Amino acid sequence: MLGPLLVQTAEGPLRIHGRRQSTVLAMLLLSADRIVSVDALVDAVWPESPPATARNQIAICVATLRKSFKQAGVTDLLLTSPPGYVLARGEHRIDVMEFMEEAERGRDVARHGRAEDACALLEEALNKWRGAALDELAGERIEAEATRLEQLRLDLIEERAGLMLELGRHRALTGELTELVQQHPLREHSREHLMLALYRSGQRAEALEVFRQGRRLLIEELGIEPGPALQQLHDLILQDSPELTRPPTAGPARPVAPQTVPAQLPADVMGFTGRQYELAALDRLLKEPYNPHAPAVATIVGVGGVGKTALAVHWASQAADRFPDGQLFADLRGYDEEYAPVSPAAVLDRFLRALGTPAPQIPAEPDERAALFRSLLSTRRTLIVLDNVRSFTQLRPLLPGGGRSAVLATSREALDDLTGDYTTLRIRLRVLAPTEATTLLTKIAGADRFGSDPVAVEQLSALCDCLPLALRIAGARLAAKPNLSVRSLVERLRDQRRRLDELSPSEGGVRAGFRLTYRDLPPETARMYRRLGLLRTADFAAWAGAAVLDTDVWHAEELIDQLVDAQLLEVADTEPGRAARYRFQDLLRLFARERAEADEPEAECDAALERTFAAWLWLAEEAHRRMDGREFPVGRVPASAPRFLPEHADELLTAPLDWFDSERATITDVVAHAAETGRAHYAWTLTESAVPHFETRNYLEDWQRCAELALSSARRTGDRPGEAIMLRLLGSLAIYQRRYEQAEGWNIAALRLLRETGDVHGAALAQRNLAMCARFQGDWDRALEYCRAALDGFHECGDTGNEAHLLGFLAEIELDRGQVERALPLAVEAVALSRRTGSVRAEAQGTYRLAEARLRAGELDEAAESFREVLQLTRKEGDRVGEAHALRGLGQTQWSQGLLSAAGGTLQQALEITEELADCFLNARVETDLGCVEAIGGRSAAAAERFRRAHASFGEVGAQPWRARVARLLAAVGGDCSESGSDAGEVPQRSFTAEELTLLLVDRPS
Repeated sequence: MLGPLLVQTAEGPLRIHGRRQSTVLAMLLLSADRIVSVDALVDAVWPESPPATARNQIAICVATLRKSFKQAGVTDLLLTSPPGYVLARGEHRIDVMEFMEEAERGRDVARHGRAEDACALLEEALNKWRGAALDELAGERIEAEATRLEQLRLDLIEERAGLMLELGRHRALTGELTELVQQHPLREHSREHLMLALYRSGQRAEALEVFRQGRRLLIEELGIEPGPALQQLHDLILQDSPELTRPPTAGPARPVAPQTVPAQLPADVMGFTGRQYELAALDRLLKEPYNPHAPAVATIVGVGGVGKTALAVHWASQAADRFPDGQLFADLRGYDEEYAPVSPAAVLDRFLRALGTPAPQIPAEPDERAALFRSLLSTRRTLIVLDNVRSFTQLRPLLPGGGRSAVLATSREALDDLTGDYTTLRIRLRVLAPTEATTLLTKIAGADRFGSDPVAVEQLSALCDCLPLALRIAGARLAAKPNLSVRSLVERLRDQRRRLDELSPSEGGVRAGFRLTYRDLPPETARMYRRLGLLRTADFAAWAGAAVLDTDVWHAEELIDQLVDAQLLEVADTEPGRAARYRFQDLLRLFARERAEADEPEAECDAALERTFAAWLWLAEEAHRRMDGREFPVGRVPASAPRFLPEHADELLTAPLDWFDSERATITDVVAHAAETGRAHYAWTLTESAVPHFETRNYLEDWQRCAELALSSARRTGDRPGEAIMLRLLGSLAIYQRRYEQAEGWNIAALRLLRETGDVHGAALAQRNLAMCARFQGDWDRALEYCRAALDGFHECGDTGNEAHLLGFLAEIELDRGQVERALPLAVEAVALSRRTGSVRAEAQGTYRLAEARLRAGELDEAAESFREVLQLTRKEGDRVGEAHALRGLGQTQWSQGLLSAAGGTLQQALEITEELADCFLNARVETDLGCVEAIGGRSAAAAERFRRAHASFGEVGAQPWRARVARLLAAVGGDCSESGSDAGEVPQRSFTAEELTLLLVDRPS
């Protein structure tokens, strides 16, 4: 992957066919030995709008890859593991993995002072690159991985350059670094290395010119000055400082100081794994230019159990030899369950004694102790590790005043008061990467416990949230209990009620770590945390916090920010310009729910959920109204506005479709939660509100899942109106999927219930659906009968928008019957009525039907104008289905005008969209029009092939009238209707006129 994607076998390269297969394989390779979900693969292949058949197409890609590997003699590479697939690395070599492993070995060797060996290892790692990573592959996920790998390569080049400078090989570096700086002019570390290499090579003027060029570029492009490291080096070059002539770690050995040299670091952590980025960042801290007025300070912040202390001690142990005046360590007990935090005065007393100060000479006053401590360290190079710091107040007296000492502090909360006064590195420690988590488990439990089952270790890591403490507990249990199988432990942890118990032995472990942080939250913040734990959504916005606590949004944001600072919540990845969203790690959510059940009355928990469901429903209904431009809901009372939301509605719903996009997964989760807890009303009303979004974005799986869950809940609770509406929506979905017989069954059942419950508007919608089923099955009389009944219902309810829609649909039926003179005035009336509603969607639908009527009436210029208007409206709304219809209609108009080249281009755009949407009926319509283009152009064989495909597709979806029309076209060009019909060479080549083909497409008037 370090170059164009290449699969090499003993016999030579193995060809991977097509972009989709290459993308799927690259994603699996990047996560070797880890489960990659089908959703992640779909997102990688189709980052914008995946087709409805995306999951099936991914399965086909994997099957094809397996076939290719099997031909090369490999049968165990790609494994199915819900919810996706695993590429089992086994004995196969992956250059990215080897690059990372060799780079890590090189860095470890460098930390032990073996610069020569480290250089060789880093050079070996870099030699694996054949060009740009994953070259020739596109897509956001792949490009992001390629960018990450490229950054790792550049970091490694810089680290190797630093080692070569230490070894005195500056002359060999100047050419390589000059090229690197030209290619990446904003990387200051590369520029710094080049300046030093040039200076040591006797090219002082050239070194200064490199600085001037970099400064000018930074100011012009970013509006900033060079960083302190670059400026410090520039000043030292101007001064011809002797410090520049010797490598940083070289030179004569420092004489042993007469003072006591403390060595207080605890033992390094057994099986320490990963954290390469953080270790490299800490290494760079020591390479920053010496500032005599402020010490270098690094803070490691993270939730309990994430491995802050392990990282601090591991790095400190590796870097100890860089601090010849000793290492001091203190646990400040900022988050201890039994003991109060240690006072700075007590720590100073211990530190002063360790540095050789006799007890009688240690001042009693805390300020005097701090002053003496700073004095002793002013000429020393000492490492101070302060674990479990509670606050900046506790930390400040323990900071040196200057010198070459460094401080490494760990805390569960951000120590932001350090900003501005110190050279500070802030590390916000997250859970381990999945590969690192599995490595840690293997180190602790032993590789033999997992055998050849990479899926089990992957699942165990995921259930432990990749949290180091949880991983160590799980690994230790497996190591201590040989009879406990990995699968058995996985099954125990799957039970959410038992998971914290399993990972919290003897009231310690994960739960104890979380409890300490929770204990110290302010009461209102703690209430926010535990109530948010009641939600079952992947993420949420700040207004959801306002709902669970029954407060205003601004106050909710303040409390949520406190939870983020306490590492109990994290900010989810959101698109630029969108409001922040927040999420839990699973274990923290389980602990929050546990606290809610223990610390809140059941009635309060229920009320919090009711408020939150009501808020989602109100926003969804309001978004529906704004998106559709007309009254909603009709025939029932709309949701009441929560007191804290109306003032934020304009901001949240500026673009209603975007709001639905951001809440897409959340709405599905809320529907499931409401359905499971007997709140059927929220389940079905929220589903009904979201359907226009599901339809516009072609999220058919979400539509089906929500409707089925809500239907089941309505039936369990005896909610007849909800049952009826969900039956109707499932019928609408079946129509959308061209499953007309099934759609008819759903809608007939819905109509019966809707009439029983007296829902006139709902009954009209079901009748409209039944009219659609009848029309597509060629039963125009029944379609007209249902249409007239539905029109009466909409008129009675005052639903102008649906009246307009149905008038347009009546126009389509009249066109199907060949009654153009009846269709045209109906279509004109439909457009006028739709514009009165203010609904863009209704106007687009009405205008489309007017365009079709004009096309059939022979008003080609007017038809083209109307189709272009529809295209503009649908693209503005992001309606891909409507866009495909508009392009198809415009393409038909163009070939009717004899504009074959323009028609071919327009229809090809439509075809691509229908393939993305997996809309079989619309795809067949486009194929029919493309066949007409071929026939008019004299390419009868190509036309016959397209007509044959369309004929088969119309048969699949039961569109008999269209199947008959295409059969006439196929016969005209000399083909037959069998899928294995005449060979292309047997179809006579002749040209057709647009008029001839149009007549074949029109059914005789009835």
